[in-house]
Order: sequence, then structure tokens, then C-alpha cells
Amino acid sequence: MNTKVAISAGGVVFRKKNREAQVIIAIRAEGKVWCLPKGIVEQGESIEEAALREVKEETGLVGKIIDKIDKIEYWFYWKPDDTRYHKFVHFFLMAFVGGDTSKHDSELDEVKWLPIDEAMGKLSYKGERHIMERAKQIIENMDVDG
Repeated sequence: MNTKVAISAGGVVFRKKNREAQVIIAIRAEGKVWCLPKGIVEQGESIEEAALREVKEETGLVGKIIDKIDKIEYWFYWKPDDTRYHKFVHFFLMAFVGGDTSKHDSELDEVKWLPIDEAMGKLSYKGERHIMERAKQIIENMDVDG
């Protein structure tokens, strides 16, 4: 069996609405998986560029990177190429700049704005819940009105 490293990047896109932080989460697998937008870093691309591109492709939204949140890592096995992957996913906090969630990627069932605490409770993966908790801490320490 082969072992390889895979690097992805994504983001927590947020906006303030009536002084409450709202974030975008993606829904896939017929509503069974609630997750953050993310994807593979392509050759020649920085981690930040990949995060912005993936967020736009998956959600239809444009974000502006405010800060690095953290990274998560895990192992998985991909049977088609008999390879064990050590995956690293870097996440960035992004301020909502523009775009339209109706233009989300077809691999997603839906993309939703939710209050940050509600979104955190719906995320399917423990690592992504940690990312959202860190994003909430960063947002709460920012001087942002809205």
C-alpha cells in the first residue's frame, strides 16, 4: 500500500446581520453531511488562493481572508489507488464580500447562512466544529459592526 500527503484549504465565510455573526455551511449527501467549503490545493497555487477559489466554487460566494483559523488533519484510505492518505486541511476566516449562494457547486445539495452557534451544532465533523469554535472566538474579538 502507498502512503501520500494531501493538502486542502477552505474557509469560514461570515457576515454580521443585526450584530449577530452568520456563517456559510454546505450540505451534501442528501442532507446527511453538513460541512465547511474546502478542496484540494492545485499545483502552483498558494493555500490562501486555494481557500478563496474553493469557497467561491463550492458556495458561489466571494470572501476576503481576515485570518488563518487553524488546520485539521486526519488519515483515510482510498481503495481505487490502494493508497493511505495523510490529509491536512487549512481553514481561513473570510469576510463576505459578495456572490450568490444559488450559484453553488452541483456537488452540494444546498449552501446556507446560519447563526454561528446553530451552524456549529449542525457540522458533521468534530474537526470542523473545532474550526468553527475558533472562528467564533476570532469574530467575537473583532471590532466589526453590521
